[in-house]
Amino acid sequence: MFENDQKKDVESEKDQNKDHESHSEVKKEKTIEDKFAESEDKLLRSLAEIENQRRRFEKEIKDAFEFGSFNFAKESLAILDNLQRAKLAIQNDEVLKNNKDLDKFLENLTIIEKDLVSIFEKNRIKKIDTKNHKFDPNLHQAMSEVEDETAETGAILQEIQPGYMLGERLLRPALVAVAKKKTTKNDEKNKKKEEN
Repeated sequence: MFENDQKKDVESEKDQNKDHESHSEVKKEKTIEDKFAESEDKLLRSLAEIENQRRRFEKEIKDAFEFGSFNFAKESLAILDNLQRAKLAIQNDEVLKNNKDLDKFLENLTIIEKDLVSIFEKNRIKKIDTKNHKFDPNLHQAMSEVEDETAETGAILQEIQPGYMLGERLLRPALVAVAKKKTTKNDEKNKKKEEN
């Protein structure tokens, strides 16, 4: 009987060990699954970060190509401005008006001007249209206000210097004169009273 009890104890101990081993294996499997899930999550996050970085680099390269010449383009506008000023000065000069070759000279200046404008347009540099437009602080810079009863307040009356865009980016604002309503002496007195 003692032997039977010993056998039962040994078998019971073996069963407990088996249960403990199978329980440990379940824990190990769970831990391996958790580690696998963590590794998979880290891998997916790394892949997403690499993809975001690739997109960022592509955008930076695109911007560099599009706007890398921004300063050069901005400074090149001075050439066009000076060419147009020279044409006006020559046309208005009394001494040069009597020169028989003046028309040929002005024609050549006009050809150069058109070529320069064409080069600008090929490189997505476009003049800002101000004719019949209202003042927009994103595109225009007001140099003066002119009292005008016929024009709507804020309407552009005169373009002092043309503005230009490089693609969708402002290269140089247009310098303009803007309309304002004529103020009467009564309006001025009322404003002074309100201020005091």
